[in-house]
Amino acid sequence: MRPRPRFLNRKTTMPAKKTVATTLTMEDLAKLAGVSKITVSRALRDSPLVTPETREKIRALAEQQGYRLNVSARNLRMGRSYSVAVVVEMTPVRGRPMSDPYPLELLGGITQELTTAGYSVVLTSKQLMNTAPVMGADGLILLGQGSHGEAVRTLQQTGMPLVVWGAPEQGADYIVVGSDNRKGGVSAAERFIAQGRKKLVFLGDVDHAEVQERCAGFIDAMGGAATVHIIRPKAFTFEAGFDSISALLRKKGASFDGVFAASDLLAMGAIRALAEKNLRVPENVSVIGYDDTPGAASFVPPLTSVHQYLRDGGVLLARKMLGLIEGQPVASEMLPTTLMVRHT
Repeated sequence: MRPRPRFLNRKTTMPAKKTVATTLTMEDLAKLAGVSKITVSRALRDSPLVTPETREKIRALAEQQGYRLNVSARNLRMGRSYSVAVVVEMTPVRGRPMSDPYPLELLGGITQELTTAGYSVVLTSKQLMNTAPVMGADGLILLGQGSHGEAVRTLQQTGMPLVVWGAPEQGADYIVVGSDNRKGGVSAAERFIAQGRKKLVFLGDVDHAEVQERCAGFIDAMGGAATVHIIRPKAFTFEAGFDSISALLRKKGASFDGVFAASDLLAMGAIRALAEKNLRVPENVSVIGYDDTPGAASFVPPLTSVHQYLRDGGVLLARKMLGLIEGQPVASEMLPTTLMVRHT
């Protein structure tokens, strides 16, 4: 029997179909949607600068086309992180919580403005500067200059764009946004002059630039109309105000008929100390605070206080920072203050 011939089985390899890699760009998506590239970018970041209808249309189209916003690639390409670090200078203590209007109202204004512009906010303290999110930010906003400007000098060493909430200092080379503290001090002085007060106490740590400006405006406006005794508590708390005025009242021959405090908490503590010595406010001693916190109006008696427009200040801080990041000319700016006259 003849052997059957053996045939070599050869596998036939069919040529693979070529897959053309197509990557939809933001420009492509903008053309499909009939809008600009920046509108697409804002819509995908849920910016309120784009109407809800347009945002929904672009999002639906992006989903249909399989487009995803590559934030990391965009940031690498632009050389930016699209984040700003907000550094709170104040050290939280029991008598001065971080939940007070300062710094919360400033933070609200900052966050509103930065997120609208497509930036994220990294919140930190001056003790936690050397973290990756902070050092990778496009700029720094500092809330509070610190005693003798110490916090400012620390942040300037990073070489990053910097905007500070505080008071302008002579020869300073950084951008400052703040309230007109000098005018705030003047308004308090004018109130005391109208009341005929002659022996006054200024209660506040003048090592801080903002407080120094309040004190300077106050003393200058008083002129020779009254004497001013400066007490420098090292905190901005109710307890510090109480202790400072209590210590003054224990001194032999101490006599005063007006107190201008550098914060509402200091003023409230001062009023409590006066009450414990049976001194009536404002009949015996008038008291004026600073900040016009919500607690000022509800305090007993309702506290006369200098109002700061903190939320507006936060918005302005953010706008100055965005200007620095974009290389635009930016200048320091002060906001007005208003004396809110109540019962003290």
